Amino acid sequence: MKGTYTLLIQASKDTRIKVGRLGEIGFEAGAYAYVGSALKNLNKRIRRHLREEKNLHWHIDYLLTEVSIDEVIYGRGKEKRECDVARTLAEKFPSIEGFGASDCQCKSHLFHSEEISGLRENIISSFKKVGLNPKKWENG
Repeated sequence: MKGTYTLLIQASKDTRIKVGRLGEIGFEAGAYAYVGSALKNLNKRIRRHLREEKNLHWHIDYLLTEVSIDEVIYGRGKEKRECDVARTLAEKFPSIEGFGASDCQCKSHLFHSEEISGLRENIISSFKKVGLNPKKWENG
C-alpha cells in the first residue's frame, strides 16, 4: 500500500531534544502533527514509527524518543502528497522549521497546536483537500 500519513503526537511538557543535523530544538507542550509518506510500503513505515526500538534515522525518530504517537491518520494514494498536506497545515499552524523537510522545499513537516482536536480536524480536511480519503490507523 502506498500513501501519505500524519502522526498525531501529544507532548505533556516542554522539552529540548537534539534532532540530528538540525541540532537542539525546543518543543512546547501540546499536540504535534508530523506529515510523511511511503510510496513502497505504507503499513511498514507506520509500524516502524510506532515501534519503540529503532535506529534514529529521520527527524521524527528523535522526537519519538521523548513522546509517543496518539493516533495515525493516513490516506492511500499512488502519488506523494505529504508536501500538499504540509502546505495546507502550514496555513493554520506554527511549525518547527526544517523538521522532516530536508528532501523537499517545504518549510516543515511538523506542526504544533495547543489542542489535539483542532489539529485532528484540520488534518482530516487537509487530506480531503488534496484528494486523499483520511482513515484512522487500526494497527494494520
